Amino acid sequence: MIWKPNVTVAAVIERDAKFLLVEEETSQGLRFNQPAGHWEPGETLIEATIRETREESAYDFVPQHLTGIYSWRAPESNTTYLRFAFTGKLQSHHPEQNLDAGIVRAVWLTMDEIRDTQTRHRSPLVLRCCEDYLAGKRFPLELLVHYE
Repeated sequence: MIWKPNVTVAAVIERDAKFLLVEEETSQGLRFNQPAGHWEPGETLIEATIRETREESAYDFVPQHLTGIYSWRAPESNTTYLRFAFTGKLQSHHPEQNLDAGIVRAVWLTMDEIRDTQTRHRSPLVLRCCEDYLAGKRFPLELLVHYE
């Protein structure tokens, strides 16, 4: 058997002491997550983060730092995820845009609200990424090297 983790990207975005999350439909019901998704062929990790943030939240996102690289095994599927989490700044918002299939809404939550909703997080990485951001974890994007 070949083991292959699923590579995902996530945007950790804070504004006015609130974090941008999305509420999405999952097989376990409605869950909160950062704007996040799978890395697709032909794009860089940064391009994937920009795309996923726009598709799931209708915001234009400019990654400025890598917050962390995380691995997590989902117990219900036994799937291992390798997440690259980025932080940066928002630009335009496109409220007229339809959100990605399965995304119910984009929402801004405080850290207290994020902690209070842990049972509804898509994974434990939602809280961990916010905590790492607040701890000042910022790594240069130059750590990522893409060869074609």
